[in-house]
Amino acid sequence: MTADEARQHLRYSTWASRRLLNDALALDAELLHRDLGVPNKSIHGTLAHILMADRNWLARVLGAPVEPSEAIEVEWPRIHQGWEEWSNALTDADLARVVAYQDLKGNPHETPLWQIVMHVVNHATLHRGQVMAMFRQVGAAPPPTDLIFYYREQRAHKTA
Repeated sequence: MTADEARQHLRYSTWASRRLLNDALALDAELLHRDLGVPNKSIHGTLAHILMADRNWLARVLGAPVEPSEAIEVEWPRIHQGWEEWSNALTDADLARVVAYQDLKGNPHETPLWQIVMHVVNHATLHRGQVMAMFRQVGAAPPPTDLIFYYREQRAHKTA
């Protein structure tokens, strides 16, 4: 993986998460918080889970403490900005750097940055898919977040 590829994947993940969050926040509060019998309970709960992981992993790669949680619509854009700023300075050589950290249970781990980037993107993609299914369960249409739609939008912006 190159630094440019890492940036592209992180930007896609931000784009897809923002689209889904915006549509989720437009739902009626009851639908947004309805317990749908899934591990994170609701659309909001699953989005908050993605945010928590994005926040924790960013803190790990920055070597910074995890900031206190805020409302999802306030915090997630700030976390996305943090990933963008971090990745803008990323070099190919940086991706091989091994990050030492503790998981949520306190177990120590060491992971190369490129694997962390791929995990962050993959984790968000998995749970966004779950949220999209939950949208359908409550009778709402989710926004398109497939990678090809991101590529098409990026290409359209370049030619516009």
